[in-house]
Formats: sequence, C-alpha cells, structure tokens
Amino acid sequence: MNKTKPRIIKDYDKLDKSIQEQIKLSYPEGFSQYLITFLNKDGKYVSALPFETEDHYYLVRMTEDEADMIISTDEDYEGGILKEEVKEMFEGKYPEMEMMTGKEDEEEEEDKEQEDPRI
Repeated sequence: MNKTKPRIIKDYDKLDKSIQEQIKLSYPEGFSQYLITFLNKDGKYVSALPFETEDHYYLVRMTEDEADMIISTDEDYEGGILKEEVKEMFEGKYPEMEMMTGKEDEEEEEDKEQEDPRI
C-alpha cells in the first residue's frame, strides 16, 4: 500500500526554527520564484512555498510580497542570498538536506571536471 506523506499547511513564522532553517537551506536564493498556488478547503486560491522532509510535505503559506519581506529582513540572507557561513552551518546541522539541495551533485560534477584531461 502506497502511503502518502501528511501535508502540513502553515505560515512561515509558525514553523519550528529547525524547519525554517531547512527551508532556507533548500531555497538559498529566496522563496518568491518557487511559490505555487492551490485551492484551500474554502475554495480560495492560496500561494505557498512547497517543502518536503522525509516525513512531511509542507505548504508554507505566503504571498510573493511576504516571501520577499522574509528574505529582506532575515539576517541569514544578504542581498537575497543565504550567507555562505550560514549555509555551511545549516549543512552541518542537516546533512540529510544535501541530497535535496543538490550539493552532492555539484561536488560530483566538480570532481568530474577536475578529472577531465581536456581541462
């Protein structure tokens, strides 16, 4: 039997800090360009940021303006980009996130480029 992950719909500021940090790691260049729209239980359109963990599927409610405001006021971001030292700290706290952020793939690609004798 195929079990689906529980879906959690919440506002960003009501999420646990650890989930917020994982979201930042997954979206180091901001949130607004990744928002999706869905119909809520009342039949109204809502925009949200999708985020998935091993156990849950989150829809983090926010408008595009709210997404931009979160990034512009968050000290972990500079110029709309997650600071490198913050990114490294979060990667140390959440090593399972490497697969979701694509860092492993990037490192493997860099290794391949270095091994290529034409470079």
